[in-house]
Amino acid sequence: MTDATKEDLQKMPLLDHLIELRTRLLYSVGALVVAFIGAWFLADEIYRFLVKPLADILLEIGLEQGEARRMIFTNLTEVFFTYVKVAFFAAAFVTCPVFLGQIYRFVAPGLYKHEKMAFLPFLVASPILFFIGGALVYFAILPLAWDFFIQFEAPGGADTLAIQLEPKVNEYLSLTMKLIFAFGLCFQLPVIMTLLARVGIASSEGMAKKRKYAIVATFVVAALLTPPDPISQISLAVPIVLLYEISIYMAKLVERRRRQRQEELDRELES
Repeated sequence: MTDATKEDLQKMPLLDHLIELRTRLLYSVGALVVAFIGAWFLADEIYRFLVKPLADILLEIGLEQGEARRMIFTNLTEVFFTYVKVAFFAAAFVTCPVFLGQIYRFVAPGLYKHEKMAFLPFLVASPILFFIGGALVYFAILPLAWDFFIQFEAPGGADTLAIQLEPKVNEYLSLTMKLIFAFGLCFQLPVIMTLLARVGIASSEGMAKKRKYAIVATFVVAALLTPPDPISQISLAVPIVLLYEISIYMAKLVERRRRQRQEELDRELES
């Protein structure tokens, strides 16, 4: 066998992996494109859904004050690109399980059977937790936050100008999507910490010892990701602290199962 042939054989596995990775990426991107096209035709309805927490408050205030409230745009292309963002946001949200599934199918051939079975729960839990985080911010945090900030409106007087909210379409959408993604990503904490515990990078004992530092870091992150009002910050920080406690419990379960498997293996070797 020539040196060239040996070299080709050595390179083939890497080439096969790259081809497989390209295939999985193409499937994922293809699903994203199809979902984006579908979401584009529903962009107006999706935008109305995202703006509803603020619209309900503004419409109620408008009825009380006897005037119509509105949202504005100051750039000719602003609404168009806002709808593009809305469609992409919806497509990314819908195709998240597709991306996770393709990642799993890429790494699955290199896993043992018990490793595949261990990985599947995380594959299912990740989009569910993201959805729960997004639902929490939409149904609970946004109404409280918008109601808090609208309180800073002030009526005009004889020698003062009125302070009235006229939110921009693009700015409102960007803030809303940022909050939904922030909460959704933060709710991945149990998945990430449990995976770290499974591979031995983190431990339940270590996480428990660093609990106080984690709580401080949680409130710092909440202050950076949420609007500057205490209600939003506490509403994000408290669930993350609870999820951290859940992560410690999940890590304990992983360690307990690992010890049980090791004890069974030791007994088999002794017998």
